[in-house]
Amino acid sequence: MNKSALKNSAIRTIELEKSAVARLTERIDEGFFTACELILECQGRVIVMGMGKSGHIANKIAATLASTGTPAHFVHPAEASHGDIGMVTAKDIVIAISNSGTTAEIETILPLLKRKAVPLITLTGNPNSLLAREANANLDASVEQEACPLGLAPTTSTTAALVMGDALAMALLEARGFTAEDFAFSHPGGNLGRRLLLKVADIMHQGDDIPRVSESTTVKDSLLEMSTKKLGMTTITNDKGEVCGVFTDGDLRRFLDSGSDINETRIEEVMTSSYKSIHSNSLASEAAKIMQDNEIYSLMVMDTQNQFHGIVTMHDLLKANVV
Repeated sequence: MNKSALKNSAIRTIELEKSAVARLTERIDEGFFTACELILECQGRVIVMGMGKSGHIANKIAATLASTGTPAHFVHPAEASHGDIGMVTAKDIVIAISNSGTTAEIETILPLLKRKAVPLITLTGNPNSLLAREANANLDASVEQEACPLGLAPTTSTTAALVMGDALAMALLEARGFTAEDFAFSHPGGNLGRRLLLKVADIMHQGDDIPRVSESTTVKDSLLEMSTKKLGMTTITNDKGEVCGVFTDGDLRRFLDSGSDINETRIEEVMTSSYKSIHSNSLASEAAKIMQDNEIYSLMVMDTQNQFHGIVTMHDLLKANVV
């Protein structure tokens, strides 16, 4: 095995594809703008088509569009001429990917698309091809040469097509004002969905789970409440039942270092009256950031009227896979 030859071949491939991608910046032209306009005005879905390697790229572009605010799915052009063209309605728009611009399976369904008045966007390696000429907008993804030394296997051309598809999807995402929370709704099952959709109210402790002691309670008795509720802290309430402070494990360590009497000291003397809080309708990921930035283990949770509502801890966030 000649490692030097293998390395040279790999570097040559990367350099060729990198150069091809760089040249795509010159192709963001009126055709690109028209394609964006057509998709933004589309009342249906974006149907992405392609044969062979272009079909794999079409599948990925359709998936990217669908997860970033543009309803889209892939239709195999060969299957389209055998019934699947029925998936395409007059409200839809078609993106056809073909490096040569002469893919027979796509050319076959062109009359059907025109009959249905379905707008056609093509992404081709030949802007003078039949498909490009028949399109409402053509995206030019032409390359000077394939990375394949035989000039046969689609390599540079598929990379360029994929990048142009990503450019289109991201332009549409920004034009729609698509947000991270919108993205999470398309990915509810993974860690991303949990981070972006989970609210503090979904995981906080409330009601009888919240440790509570009065201002006059001794530190010793407060520790019993902390131990029972197992949140590493306790709230302190005044004679009106309002939370006026907190006492945490960190406060306990500082108290013990002071040498004060655990049996005689009232909790109001050593509590922390200025505590960090978060609203219950905030994202759990926001709670994680506040805790990490302030190096604390728990947060007080307030309701929409800014009244005490519960407690959320770092353990809760870890258990929910937010961090």
